[in-house]
Amino acid sequence: MAENEQARFIVRVTPNARRNQLVGFKEGVLRIRISAPPVEGKANGAVVKFLSSQLGVSKSRVSIEKGLTSKTKTIIIRGLSRSQAMRLLETHSG
Repeated sequence: MAENEQARFIVRVTPNARRNQLVGFKEGVLRIRISAPPVEGKANGAVVKFLSSQLGVSKSRVSIEKGLTSKTKTIIIRGLSRSQAMRLLETHSG
């Protein structure tokens, strides 16, 4: 893992889902279902925690760059290249 690498993704979040789930990529956008409600940052925190667990990185390496109050967010993962992150996410989606 190179420290200076980072992956950036556009993510579409569906809150209040039955369970946390990576739906997959559609038109270049990563779709995620999160069980947390979209209140008081709960869904944002759940997105960061869920992606960090799926990618095997610490939560401090995953951040929301844009879209804190939107369903569409720009997420940055530090320490992974985009291709590494894509590979990991594709193995967990479905």
